[in-house]
This record gives sequence, structure tokens and C-alpha cells, in this order.
Amino acid sequence: MAKRTAKAAPVHLRLYVAGNAPNSVIAVANARAICDEHYTLGYKLEIVDLMDHPARALKDGIVVTPTLVRLLPAPARKIIGTLSDRNQVLLALGGS
Repeated sequence: MAKRTAKAAPVHLRLYVAGNAPNSVIAVANARAICDEHYTLGYKLEIVDLMDHPARALKDGIVVTPTLVRLLPAPARKIIGTLSDRNQVLLALGGS
């Protein structure tokens, strides 16, 4: 997959996890690796632990963890799982 170019819109991702559950730990590592490799011109990766902030799940409509949400560029997109298949994750994020 190609890396983002300088003309690309800013990328803002939010990853919802459940504490140190194995799938959450894997998803955090995979999200960081994907961002570092494919969004070299900058990104914001926000990690929300629903064990610490359970009301966020209801507020943000999250029913399962881990869930990655691309907030920017719009439209928002959601990906559920450990993010292990990088090609599928990048495709779901919009071909980044």
C-alpha cells in the first residue's frame, strides 16, 4: 500500500479497547504500527480504554472492542477486531 502524500487530509483515528485484554493489546500495537508506517506525514491516534471510561461506549455507539474509528477525513469508518490484516484495515480506512 502507498503511504499518504503531503496533500492528503489529516488522519484522526480513535481506538476503543477494554483494558489489557489480549485482543486490545494486539489492536493497540497493530494500530500504532499501521499509523507509523502509512501515515508518516502525521496522524492522531487516540486510545480510549472503556474500562476507565465506560460511558464513552454508550455515548460513541461502541458495542464491541477493539473498535477502530476513522474520524477524519470524513466520513467516519469503523473497523472491529485486532487489526491484524493490515491490507484489509487500510482498505477499510479508505485505501490509505
